[in-house]
Amino acid sequence: MIKTNFSQTQTLAEAKDLVKTNSNEPKGVNVNLKSTIPNDFNPSKGETVGILHIPSLEAELPIVEGTDPDELAKGVGHYKGTAYPLQKDQIVLSGHRETVFRRMGELKLGDTLIIQLPFGDFSYEIINTKIVSADDRTVIKSTAPNEVLTLTTCYPFNFIGDAPERYIITAIPLSKNNE
Repeated sequence: MIKTNFSQTQTLAEAKDLVKTNSNEPKGVNVNLKSTIPNDFNPSKGETVGILHIPSLEAELPIVEGTDPDELAKGVGHYKGTAYPLQKDQIVLSGHRETVFRRMGELKLGDTLIIQLPFGDFSYEIINTKIVSADDRTVIKSTAPNEVLTLTTCYPFNFIGDAPERYIITAIPLSKNNE
């Protein structure tokens, strides 16, 4: 656990440096519409890509490409093969219930989730939560042309050992993402 906390702290510092460029934009400039729309944004496995900010939990969590144990030890994992903001498809982020997503059950419908990437900040509103079987992969599917953010973690939150279920949060972009 100490090693995981150290890895997450280190990865968060790296992620903050990565997204710092957004805060240097002149006021009034919409960073979401820079000339480099991220159609080809495709980070390598294990690469730090950004930050998941959860205002209601006062949480800043580093996002890393991939969902293998090595990546999840560093932070929230982006499920390879799913989209990133502005790519008009499903974005899937996963995390361990005992580390980065330990307070996920406190989130409510209407709460905001913010993904901060080098090419912009993107806000989403939680519209649904559900519990599915641990082996249910139907929650990972194309939503094109609609952008949908899906967060997944093991459930129940206080279960010891391999949890039998998954807790799923679905969020949609706030309209200002697409202005």
